Amino acid sequence: MSTSHATDRAKAEAKAIDVEIRDNSIEVTLADGRRVSAPLEWFPRLRDATPEQQRNWRFIGPGIGMHWEDIDEDVSVRSLLATGE
Repeated sequence: MSTSHATDRAKAEAKAIDVEIRDNSIEVTLADGRRVSAPLEWFPRLRDATPEQQRNWRFIGPGIGMHWEDIDEDVSVRSLLATGE
């Protein structure tokens, strides 16, 4: 298997188990122990949300992403992993 295919497979299989919103970033813990973060600037609705709205999230499916109902924001694990390329 090529490295590209292995990387694509790892992204597809990555599942979130926790999310934390910090002052300027979103940090996602994955089931395999990795932690992925991105600046909140990339997610303006999440950045501008109140702390209460930021805490009101749920997993999409088995952890392939997160959804914030109050602000209608979705963030996929795959998109967070793709930003590092």
